[in-house]
Amino acid sequence: MKFALAGNPNSGKTTLFNYLTGSTAHVGNWPGVTVDKKEGIYKKLPEKVTVLDLPGIYSLSPYTPEEIVARTYILDEKPDVVINIVDATNLERNLYLTTQLLELDRPLIIALNMIDAVDRSGDKIDIESLEKAIGVPVVAISALRGKGVKELMQRAYATAKEPFAPYSVLSKSAAGEVFNRVADLLKNKNIDNPIFHAVKLIEGDELEVKNHLDIISLVNEIKSAYPAEEFDGDFEAVVADARYKYITERFSKLFKKAPRKEELTRSDKIDKVLTHKFFGIPIFLAIMFAVFHITFSGDFLYLSWYGVEPVESLGVFLQSQLGNLMGIIMDAVSDGLESAAPWVSSLLVDGLLSGLDAVLSFLPQILLLYLFLSILEDSGYMARVAFIMDRAFRRFGMSGKAFLPLLMCFGCAVPGIIATRALENERERRIAITISPFFSCGAKLPIWGTFAATMFLNRGGEVVVFGMYVLGLAVAILLSILMHKMSKKKDVAPFIMELPAYRLPQPKSTAIHLWQKLKHYVVRVATIIAGAIVVIWALSTFNFRFEMVEDNANSIIGIISRGIQWLFVPLGFGMGESGWKFVVAAFTGLIAKEMVVATMGVFAGMDADPLEMEAGELAATPIALLISTLSIPAGLAFMAFNLLSVPCMAAVGAASGELRSRKKLWSAIAIWMGTAYVVAAAIYWIGTYWWIGLILAVVLAVIITYFALKKKGIDIFKKLKKA
Repeated sequence: MKFALAGNPNSGKTTLFNYLTGSTAHVGNWPGVTVDKKEGIYKKLPEKVTVLDLPGIYSLSPYTPEEIVARTYILDEKPDVVINIVDATNLERNLYLTTQLLELDRPLIIALNMIDAVDRSGDKIDIESLEKAIGVPVVAISALRGKGVKELMQRAYATAKEPFAPYSVLSKSAAGEVFNRVADLLKNKNIDNPIFHAVKLIEGDELEVKNHLDIISLVNEIKSAYPAEEFDGDFEAVVADARYKYITERFSKLFKKAPRKEELTRSDKIDKVLTHKFFGIPIFLAIMFAVFHITFSGDFLYLSWYGVEPVESLGVFLQSQLGNLMGIIMDAVSDGLESAAPWVSSLLVDGLLSGLDAVLSFLPQILLLYLFLSILEDSGYMARVAFIMDRAFRRFGMSGKAFLPLLMCFGCAVPGIIATRALENERERRIAITISPFFSCGAKLPIWGTFAATMFLNRGGEVVVFGMYVLGLAVAILLSILMHKMSKKKDVAPFIMELPAYRLPQPKSTAIHLWQKLKHYVVRVATIIAGAIVVIWALSTFNFRFEMVEDNANSIIGIISRGIQWLFVPLGFGMGESGWKFVVAAFTGLIAKEMVVATMGVFAGMDADPLEMEAGELAATPIALLISTLSIPAGLAFMAFNLLSVPCMAAVGAASGELRSRKKLWSAIAIWMGTAYVVAAAIYWIGTYWWIGLILAVVLAVIITYFALKKKGIDIFKKLKKA
């Protein structure tokens, strides 16, 4: 059996899905559509049930890919029952989708979620009367606590076995005659879901019109007889008005609010601080810095400032423990291969294990960072971040709505780029896609973690990691301002967003989220990254005559990369005998950013030398010794280049699909590479020669002052000439 979960965003739909499916849940993509498909198994009924979490939607109209996916699945796949999750604290708005689901030929049951929040407020919902009024089963639940979920699934199972008679609220509205005639027209043609299709044809739904070109003229003729002057002939507005009137007249009396003083809710009180006009953004930055400090700091309490032995943060402690474990495994494998052929030992230890160690040792920090971000998102805070960013984003040509897909890029650029299709403005969409790789994704975290744990150990590693995120944001802002100024169209779409109430994240839901991230990361490491590591090892072990070389500078990849190494000398990390290795690492990052650290791990494994270093210096690990060949400005330039350059090939593919233009795609690639090169070079030269930075700062200050005065009508050069 198949149960489909349908509901508005923030209705608790995914929380219910996680509660029902637990570890059986898996995430993929819908065929031909890059929208998340979440599926799992519920095992506590007489037969196993496949539970499918449809994307969060407000309607079944084809305005977004999510709405198209949801309606197509219900119409074509015909689930045994649709469970409509309704937010009990916002009943009337959520029932708008319910009136549309009632029009489908699929058994329907309503899960009245967050009933515990309604009870706490003293409000009352007459559930029995609500069930009679709607005509389908209604079960009160709390998905967060699991209350009523068992009863819901038992009633859903029983509902799936019973016949269902769909109906439309339009039949009892002023436009009832129009609806009945169109519905009869479709019934006579033996079309499935005639009631749903009739309503959509009356609305002028573009998908329905394309699918029923043979009768659209008859439908328009029927509609022309209906007086819709008050809606200027807009039948979509006629249908929406009928739905809201139906909901208000039949259901509003069933929801009784408890008498209370006019006082701010807990969420309102918190928002007064967190979304403050002036303090909102600084508070957000402070929260994010705290997250990075706990995850990446080698001196958690800054005890080294007082001459005391530093205490590692939780993230660094976990990373060091996993690093020790990987070291033990590598030593054991190396000892076991003493009698094996040199190339076998080199492949397994210097190549595969060294590369995987470089990537996997930072897994605890990645999961810890995702844990904090998941808590912030599930609590409702991240929705506020989009709201407080709206004011800032408007100054450089985008609305706060654009921040939502960009925020997704902190996890992965691919879904973030795809999510830009929700932006109505073509110019805003192109800017968002162009700057999306500058928002540091999870695949870049091993790079920041590696440098924080080596070059910047006990030297403010968390500040450097935080700085990478801020640098990406700053470059994105500057580039978007430039693109906005060069654009002919300056309009910015209004940003309207529903802010969910603050809630405590559910541990089970958060754990499932982390498990899915862990699975995705480990599978990627075990397949794509492992395969690429073997290729890098082979290219750096053999020469063009396929002979093993002692010095990998004479290998295939060494010879090729040394030929282009000079291009990266201005960036600092291309200098010296090991410069070519960092050039190779940066280029492998264009395939997958995890490959940057994996490649450095392969080279470090080959060059491993048991050097002893003084206390307080870099940890004497092979990868630390390789990184120690870079100066601090060169190390920062290397990080900046990998932050801003072309993202992974999957992200490039997503950008190609969304831009729908080869010219625009190559333009974006040129911008990414050009920006990465210029910013990395600036960091290296300013970090190496501070006086260059001082001169540039003075020049920039003069330019900004000139244009600021000119905007006010003061031309300082004319005044100087007159003087």
